[in-house]
Amino acid sequence: MEAFFENIPPTYRSALLVAGLLLLWIIEGFIPRFRFSNNRFRHAGTNIFFTVTTAIINVGFAFLVVKASEWTGQARFGLLYWLGAPAWLHFILALLMLDFLGAYLIHLVQHKVEWMWHFHKIHHIDTNIDVTTALRHHPVESVFRIGALIVAIVSMGIPIWMVMLYQSLSALMSQFNHANIKLPGWLDKGLSWIIVSPDMHKVHHSRYQPETDSNYANIFSIWDRICGTFVTVTDTTRIRYGLDEYQDARYQDIGPLLKVPWDKTNVLMEQRPVNS
Repeated sequence: MEAFFENIPPTYRSALLVAGLLLLWIIEGFIPRFRFSNNRFRHAGTNIFFTVTTAIINVGFAFLVVKASEWTGQARFGLLYWLGAPAWLHFILALLMLDFLGAYLIHLVQHKVEWMWHFHKIHHIDTNIDVTTALRHHPVESVFRIGALIVAIVSMGIPIWMVMLYQSLSALMSQFNHANIKLPGWLDKGLSWIIVSPDMHKVHHSRYQPETDSNYANIFSIWDRICGTFVTVTDTTRIRYGLDEYQDARYQDIGPLLKVPWDKTNVLMEQRPVNS
């Protein structure tokens, strides 16, 4: 596994992610949690555009990610190296810390720091949450996430093969927990004790702010439980997606979405939702 992920060709990773996206998109057609009136193909097209921008950003910063990981290995720098953890424990702790620092914590920070929220909120403006929503991030937000990933790599001391494995798992899990699928209640609840399940993450996309500001995790739900940000909703069918001040249909199109962080009218008028 180490040799495979250390040298995994980009085409393999892309094929894996595309296969996961298509499979879940097809499943959504059979067991949807919500039936949306909007055109699924147009919605997917908008969100897939942001996949391209994210991919460009990731490729641009890939050199820094690889170099950071190589340096920590050569210098034996990072908490996990200093602890002298055996390989199996280093692997487990690396995945956990990548998920905490590179996904949960930077996600929470983007909700709490106003200027970062203006970039992150295009992810929340989506009123039809499905598997393609996992791809909907402003290009600047992608820079935030890569920065958090590099901090995790350097501070913990994480080999590149673990980073590649984590990023593949993270992307697949993001697709899964955004998917508009209806799992049996007992299964979804059971999964949410370990990983982020679809119904657990749907709460995060609620227009009701106390729910929007919850359930930040991507892979392991333990972070929300430990940090007190876990919220459960018994009936997720009553959740309404999006943000109150961005209900206009034009905010589901690429151009207006890219301009959202600099939309002075909405920035000045914005009142994060306090009522559903």
